[in-house]
Amino acid sequence: MVKAPTSESIALGPQKLNDAQEKTPQNHNEGGSLKTTMKEITVAFITRTKIHGLKFIFSPDKSKPQRVIWIMAFFVCLSLLATWSWNRIQYLMSYPAITKIYMVWAHNMSFPAVTFCNKNVFRVSNLTKDDLYHSGYWMDLMYPNHTVMERGLSILKDSHKQGLLSLLDFTNYTPAPDYRIDTTEMMGRLGHQLQDMLLECRFRGESCTYKNFSTIYTRYGKCYTFNSGLDGNPLLTTLKGGTGNGLEIMLDIQQDEYLPVWGETDETSYEAGIKVQIHSQDEPPFIDQLGFGVAPGFQTFVSCQQQLLQYLPPPWGDCKSTPIDSEYFSTYSITACRIDCETRYLLENCNCRMVHMPGTSTVCTPEQYKDCADPALDFLVEKDNDYCVCQTPCNMTRYGKELSMVKIPSKASAKYLAKKFNKTEQYIGENIMVLDIFFEALNYEKIEQKKAYEIAGLLGDIGGQMGLFIGASVLTILEIFDYLYEVFKDKVLGYFTRKKRPQRCQSDNLMTVDVKHKPLEISHHSKANDWTSLVVTTFYGSTFNFLTLLRTVCVCVHCSGVIRDNECFLQEEPETLSKWEFYLSGKEKQTDKKKQKGEISGVAS
Repeated sequence: MVKAPTSESIALGPQKLNDAQEKTPQNHNEGGSLKTTMKEITVAFITRTKIHGLKFIFSPDKSKPQRVIWIMAFFVCLSLLATWSWNRIQYLMSYPAITKIYMVWAHNMSFPAVTFCNKNVFRVSNLTKDDLYHSGYWMDLMYPNHTVMERGLSILKDSHKQGLLSLLDFTNYTPAPDYRIDTTEMMGRLGHQLQDMLLECRFRGESCTYKNFSTIYTRYGKCYTFNSGLDGNPLLTTLKGGTGNGLEIMLDIQQDEYLPVWGETDETSYEAGIKVQIHSQDEPPFIDQLGFGVAPGFQTFVSCQQQLLQYLPPPWGDCKSTPIDSEYFSTYSITACRIDCETRYLLENCNCRMVHMPGTSTVCTPEQYKDCADPALDFLVEKDNDYCVCQTPCNMTRYGKELSMVKIPSKASAKYLAKKFNKTEQYIGENIMVLDIFFEALNYEKIEQKKAYEIAGLLGDIGGQMGLFIGASVLTILEIFDYLYEVFKDKVLGYFTRKKRPQRCQSDNLMTVDVKHKPLEISHHSKANDWTSLVVTTFYGSTFNFLTLLRTVCVCVHCSGVIRDNECFLQEEPETLSKWEFYLSGKEKQTDKKKQKGEISGVAS
């Protein structure tokens, strides 16, 4: 559809009209239609596109062999582009990841939590007859019917444990009928007390006491945690690395209080010393699985380095990014997951929980410990790999450790220490230990998992290959979309437009000219049987550049008319008409028939 401009126009006579007709651009199809066809759209796309090779393939100046070579080269490059692009897409869909490790220096660092447990669960000197009667079976000292094992008695006699032997005499003992043993209370009472074990404590050169430690229960019974952030103790930080800038404690492990070993069971321990775990305050200790041992008679130096680990969730990695689904813990960690799982497992199989397990369920009795809880938990830890499956958290903190030790006491210090703590030199050598925990340097190691390939990399790779093989870019893709839009508009939208338009002549195309300011002026016309034949020529612009020439006659929108010999005849004079519909007859030049009938030129301003 073309509309006449409102700028200045000029009326031409017959001679100028013929000259203008000869200058008409030959951009019409074979039917003479001004409507752009699909072939013209495609030719225009090929001539203006930046894709290398297309214009040479369709160039009329190239010979047939040259076109064949260009076709082969174009499709080879296109195949290479498609192959490489598919390779990059497959690489993206494999969700690759890389791991980066780098050091981060800090002005100060939070000191980790340090949990330690004595390897001995019960102190012999604190046992009572009630304790032995109700828990002797758990200690492998008695049968379920509360009779003492002869093997245990012979060992006690050889070890000169006369006090324990007297407690095992139940001849005149009658237990209270309503007595029920409290396993938690018994462990807390019989466990090693920190006030007795802790001989010296210093943090960053300043003295500390047992009040700086929090009590916690593990499978080793009563344990203690330094810098837990609980019990009103603030989290401690360190400003320097190296020994003397961390925690240094001297402990007495009290081997004389160890319960004698009178048989071999899964719970039997032959070691003397403590178990230590260094962990963050956000995760509970799992010392029986993750702790390291410290022996008496040595000063052990533990050089730590903090490690911050960041993993990617699926599909790039396999870490757990969702919150923990637990009624006992709010922060997800592997240890929290395992303790939660073990608790649920014992509740399902034994209807009770161990002392160190969270929750408010019933604590197992010593008999339940012996018959169900300990065997079930050992089976879960050692053999059942399907029940407790704990994923790695996406963010976690761990501490790398390097241990070294020296003998304590030296011959020069043995007598001094024995006199200081009112012990014998042999006792000092068998029971005293020093534990020194510090940061190697005031830095931490960050291990970060990152995506190795993302959408930006894919677009960059494909874009680079497009430029290398076919000389295309993102704007070239827009050109293709623009071409597809033109084809869609021509084929689909044009079909519905032509279907809705009233058909006056099947071979004609409709074009409209609006005359807004004044009607057409009639310079010459002739009538035949009250029918008027018109030819209209339009120009635009003040420089009178040629726009288009309508080479046929027209019919009024508001009046009736008929078509004769590819010409349009009106039943009215066109002086007062403001809008015309032009039907192109497809004739390249004006026929003699038109000239014989006369010509009318109009101007629109």
